[in-house]
Order: sequence, then structure tokens, then C-alpha cells
Amino acid sequence: MEISIIALPLIASIISGFFGKFIGDRNSEIVTSLLVSISAVFSAIIFYEVIFNQYEENITIAKWINSGSLEVNWSMKIDALSAVMLVVVTFISALVHIYSIGYMSHDPHKPRFMAYLSLFTFAMLMLVTADNFIQLFFGWEGVGLCSYFLIGFWFKKETANAAAIKAFVVNRVGDFGFALGIFLIFYLFGTVNYTEVFDQIPTVVEKKLNFLGIQIKAIDLICILLFIGAMGKSAQIFLHTWLPDAMEGPTPVSALIHAATMVTAGVFLVVRCSPIYEYSELALNIITIVGMSTAFFAASVALVQTDIKKIIAYSTCSQLGYMFFAAGVGAYNVAMFHLFTHAFFKALLFLGSGSVIHAFKDEQDINKMGGVWKKLPYTYTLMIIGTLALTGFPLLSGFYSKDAIIEFAYLSDTTTGYYAAGIGIFTAFLTSIYSWRLILKTFHGRYNNNEIKIEETHESPLVMLIPLILLSVGAIFAGYAFKDLFVSNQGITNFWNDSILFLEPLSTEHPPLWFLLLTPSLVIFSIPIAYYLFIKNTNLPIQIVNVNRPLYNFLLNKWYFDELYDILIVYPSKKIGLFLWKFFDVKIIDGFGPDGISTLIKKLSIKANKFQSGFIYQYAFIMLLGFSALLTFLIVK
Repeated sequence: MEISIIALPLIASIISGFFGKFIGDRNSEIVTSLLVSISAVFSAIIFYEVIFNQYEENITIAKWINSGSLEVNWSMKIDALSAVMLVVVTFISALVHIYSIGYMSHDPHKPRFMAYLSLFTFAMLMLVTADNFIQLFFGWEGVGLCSYFLIGFWFKKETANAAAIKAFVVNRVGDFGFALGIFLIFYLFGTVNYTEVFDQIPTVVEKKLNFLGIQIKAIDLICILLFIGAMGKSAQIFLHTWLPDAMEGPTPVSALIHAATMVTAGVFLVVRCSPIYEYSELALNIITIVGMSTAFFAASVALVQTDIKKIIAYSTCSQLGYMFFAAGVGAYNVAMFHLFTHAFFKALLFLGSGSVIHAFKDEQDINKMGGVWKKLPYTYTLMIIGTLALTGFPLLSGFYSKDAIIEFAYLSDTTTGYYAAGIGIFTAFLTSIYSWRLILKTFHGRYNNNEIKIEETHESPLVMLIPLILLSVGAIFAGYAFKDLFVSNQGITNFWNDSILFLEPLSTEHPPLWFLLLTPSLVIFSIPIAYYLFIKNTNLPIQIVNVNRPLYNFLLNKWYFDELYDILIVYPSKKIGLFLWKFFDVKIIDGFGPDGISTLIKKLSIKANKFQSGFIYQYAFIMLLGFSALLTFLIVK
């Protein structure tokens, strides 16, 4: 059963990808959705066994690499951490597959799309079940490749191709750091298997290395290099620029990649490597700072975006920041708790936005929507649930996980922890403002679309609504149902066992009452503020923008990161590339190489051709000269 969880999505991908044109569109959709759904059911059974029977297993599928001291197997590591990821990945993927049947109904390449989705799922499952860094890296690169396929699925759109390339290139930057981290691990420990590496970590805590002329602790360097990989995959600040552009792919892609799978791989990596990170205070502080900076940055940018999917994409970026600074303050289990709940409500929001886009015939600008809540009652209700969960409204799933992150940051009793808690509270307020802005401008107020009549908008088919309903159940109840399992350390909730290492147990104290009430109060208070700004007095936001035009432009242009990278990296790289191409490649290599030789031979051939005059006396004269030269040479010799 365990191996089937991984094998079924791969089989589904092969059937749909290679035989889709023979079995037809509908059969491709049914086969892929069915096999991934079976994988989700098996994952739920494994999750149950882990919770109630503390089931752990390391299944060797096949021998892979055996060279010197390097021994790597294809394995499936089952423990609490991988069980959580199995449920998240397969459940969300199954619902996305089913949703895609309706959303992609008019696309001529449905088998290819379903094959990509299933292949992506397989790669992510290989990543989360690895018991060594090489298999982890295989899955890591696999999801990167599949994201390139999916983001650029509509390859005839120039913007989709550019977004796919951007995602691939930016992730290569992070992956370079990740690869260096794996090389360093093998250099120090002679193995890349988790158990053997983690057991040896205490022996290198004080060991120092010279890296780029800097003396640095080996443990700090390993953690920082691994985290650079996590920054790229999970779109943290500085390596985040690919995530919003990735919205060029079909909406189901956004839900699969940016809600539950690929972007959470970085968080999973840090939590899986907690036995390493627990010994590096420097790396944990860096993770906390990067995480809280990303949370605030993305939330501030989302305030002014108008593309419905990009607003939710920046929200994803922000929530990943929360997960990272939870891990940075040592609350790895709380980071996984938020990863778990976030998968439900963020997939719900992405797929809900897809339902809206479907109703508006591919329109994504929220300024061209409005007043359709009665026309799309089910989508509206379900997106309200997702928004309440995202903002941390009391008693919904986001309330339990996000508030737990802020509380543990506060209880960490460190300077970075206090800063993270403060920024986390303020970011929660911003999250609520931009989330309700999206809902109010999309569904309420005046209808603003001049190209589509309001009568033409319609609710999505049942095949698209059922996944939304199932996700809404998770968005409502997942936080309350699993808070003791993930966060508490007693009873059956001694859940994590050895899958996460805590050198020091998390604080069991409670923050002061005012602190506990602060975030929920701001979240609730933000609802009437958003209603007043975007429904009652729509002129006020315009006036605020006019007064703060530089700030508005700063946020609208995403803190000018893309422009800055263009100036510092893209344009200089293009100029260097053009110089190397035109001078070294064309003039030197080609000029003195194949082009030069062929030109020389051509000129010599033209000259030689002139000897072929056709006059016998000229040929006789040349023969005489040649004979005289040869005779002279022989006599002199």
C-alpha cells in the first residue's frame, strides 16, 4: 500500500501522457483523477496508523547508487512528518485533478495537462518520502521541472513562456545553494542518508571551515546553504519574484503548486532538517528574519494588486513567511500545523478564484468585477469561508495555526522572536484588509465589466464546486480538530516522535490575555474598515492613493525588485552575453575556426581556379617551370 501511494500518480501520468490520444480526453481525466484519489485514500490510512499506532517504516524500493562510501537507495520513509505531507499533497492533488475536469473542459490538450499534474504529484511524493538528500534533491528538481511545464502550459502565450522560464531560472539560484549544502554534508559525513547525518551532527558543532575567505562554523554553513534552496522553492524575499508571475498557468496549477505542494517544500526541508538547525542559532535567526520580512513584504504588495490570482499568490508568499519564522523560533511543529491548515484554505481560495474567472470568461482584474454575489452564490459562500480561515477569524483553521505561530514567537523570549511576533500581528491585520478587499470588489458593489453582461455570468458546474466544498470543510475544522495533535506534547499527541528534534522543549506558558486577544480583535475590526473603504466610501482609497502616490507606486511595482534585478543582473548579463557572442564567438572562435578556414579555402580555390585557362601552351609552360624547380632542388641537394 505504501509504495502504491507513490506509484499510482506515476502510472496515471504515463497513461495520460503517452496513451491519452488513444484513450481519449474523458478517460484520461477519469484515470488520473481516480488513481490520485486512491493514493489520497491510502495516505489517509497511513496518517491514521501514524496517529494511533505510532507507525514508522523505512521501505527500500530499490538500490540506486553504490560508489565508494556513497550508498543511496530509492526509499520511502514513513513517519509523522512525511505522513502529514502525504495527506496534504495527495488530498489537494486529487481535488485539483477533479476540479480540472470542469475548468479545462474547453482546452484541446487535456491529457497532457492531466499528465503534468500527476507527474508533479509523483515528484512531490518522492521529495517528502525520501530518507536521503539525493532522493530529496531528485524530487526537488522534479517539482521544479513540472512547474515549468505547468506554468508554461499555454505555451503560445509569450507571457506564459516568460513566467515559466523565470520560475525555472530563479529556482536554479536557490537550488545551487541547496546542491552545495548537500555536497558539504557528504564531504563532512561521508553519507547523505538522514539518519547517519543527523547522528553525526553533534560531532561537528565546533568545526570551522574557510568559505570564500571567511571562517564559519560548518554547521552554520550547511544550514544557510540548505536554507538558500528553501528560499528559492518557497519564494522567500529576494528569491520570490517567480511566484506572482507563475499565475500565468491555468488556475488549477496555482492551487496545486502554490497552496499545498511545491512552495511548501522549503518549509518541509527546514523541518526535516531540524536535527541540524537546532545546533545553529545563526541560521535560525536568519530564517526568522527572512520569514517575517517576507510575510510583511508580500502582504504590503497584495494591498494594491488588482489581479485576483496575484493577490492570492502574494498571500501564499506571506503565509510561507509565517511558517518560516515559526521554524526560526524553534516551533517546527507549529510551522507544520500552519502548512497543514493553509493547504485547505489557500487551495479553496485559488480554486474559488478559478470559479470566478470561469464565470467572467477569463477576466482576472477585480476592478472589472463586482455585484455578482447573487449570481455566484456557492462560489461566494465558499470563498468567504476561505477568507475567514486565511485571516485567522476565530474558530476557523487559520485562527488556531496562525495565532499559535505568533504566540510561540512571543514566548521564544528572544529579540528576533519579539520582532517576529509584532510583525506577525501587523501582517495579520494587512492580510485581513487585502483579503476582504478582494471579496468586496469581486462580489459586491457595482458591476464594472463592460464586455460581459451580468446575465452571462454563471455558477460553475458541480465537478468544480464539489472540490471547493470538501476544501471548505478542512478550512473550517482542520485547525480545531488537529491543534492538539500537532502542537501539544501529551497523550496520543506525542505525535512527532523522532521526526522533529527539539533540543529545548517549547514553552508551555501562556502569553498575557491582552496579547491573545490582540490579533483576533484586529482581524474582526478590519472587516468594517474594509467594508467602509471599498463599498461605502470608494472615493477614500483614491484620495489616500493620491496623497501617497510614491508609496502606492512603490507597492504597485512590488518594491521594485524586478526593476532592481533587471539593472543589477539581467541587463549586465545580456550585455556580457552579447559581447562574448559577437566578439569571442563570432570574431575569434568562428573567425579563426570553421568560418575562417572555410573562407580561406574558398579564396584559395578561386585563385587556383584561374590556372584552369584551357590553353595548352600555358599548361606546358607551368609544367616546364615545375620540372625546372624540381631539377634545381635535386641538383642543389
